Amino acid sequence: MNRVVVKCGGAVADEAAATVLALAEESEVCVVHGAGPQISAEMTRRGLPVLFVGGRRVTSPEALEVVRDSMSAVNEALCLALGPHAVGLMGDEIGLRAKLVPGLGHVGDPIPSCPPELEEALAAGLIPVVAPLAAGPLNVNADEMSAALAVGLGAERLLFLTDVPGLLVAGRVVSRIAAADAEELLDNDLLEGGILPKLRAAVSAARNGVQADLGETAVVA
Repeated sequence: MNRVVVKCGGAVADEAAATVLALAEESEVCVVHGAGPQISAEMTRRGLPVLFVGGRRVTSPEALEVVRDSMSAVNEALCLALGPHAVGLMGDEIGLRAKLVPGLGHVGDPIPSCPPELEEALAAGLIPVVAPLAAGPLNVNADEMSAALAVGLGAERLLFLTDVPGLLVAGRVVSRIAAADAEELLDNDLLEGGILPKLRAAVSAARNGVQADLGETAVVA
């Protein structure tokens, strides 16, 4: 059976269930979710600074507590929306790995891995729903974690469910782009905003043999 990793952002988590369930009828599906809007809102409420460097959230010990609480809440809500076949997993508790990123606090760069809990859940016909924390614990960008998991699980496809239509070049959505061409856009600073971490993750997945669909844009090797 084909294996698909679906990444859904915190902004669209509530709307992701129908797409995930449809995919699960034909494929083994692992979901990775973010909680960006929820984390930022709660940090602001607590008077904590909201800072990003290269798409990664600067995560102090106080911020890490907010990150875990927010991810746990999104994870629970998404599992509820997906129904009885969903199983919620916190990445650090199942042994997802990441390398500490210096200067950003409790932040990690994910390492492709395949924890036994994930394989067991998929083999049992369940839908694992993974919060992107790594052992440490370390806060990991959900886009990057989804790419690392797609590689680690040997998935055929990585699907980003997002509120952006895809990769825009000259005002038009690109339907298909080679990883090398996408990397050139990134290296030459021709893009900006929320598409950056998603496209970087898509390129990483594509270079490791996983087709990455970012909205209406397919990133391929």
